[in-house]
Amino acid sequence: MWKLYQFLSGDDEEREESFLEEESDGFCSLSPTQRMYAFAASLVAGLALMFLSLIVFAKPIKFALLFTFGNVLAVGSTAFLIGPGRQLGMMFDPARIYATAIYIGCIVLALICALLIHSKILTVFAIIFEICALIW
Repeated sequence: MWKLYQFLSGDDEEREESFLEEESDGFCSLSPTQRMYAFAASLVAGLALMFLSLIVFAKPIKFALLFTFGNVLAVGSTAFLIGPGRQLGMMFDPARIYATAIYIGCIVLALICALLIHSKILTVFAIIFEICALIW
């Protein structure tokens, strides 16, 4: 952010260097404190959505939407700590590739069953498979 501030205020001494040649700590860099706050916020939001999904458990379509989005937020919150590239690298590691593929497939299947097909039974089965894939 400091480099952006310098560039916008005109105090940049290295104007010849293009924006693309800069290091990756331009727009996307977060301080360790900001990473912890983003991790905590994403994790709390994900857990809150999963808790709210239990309240609407009798309505499987609403349950599937809240649970799936909460699950994605909670799992994705670790990307703030280790970075999205490393997170994806760890998820698609040869030892975890099958679990990741099944988990992502179950997320897509749950959303399709809930939003497009509107089948409560299929949605419940997709959520059960999603939970099993996450545990695995």
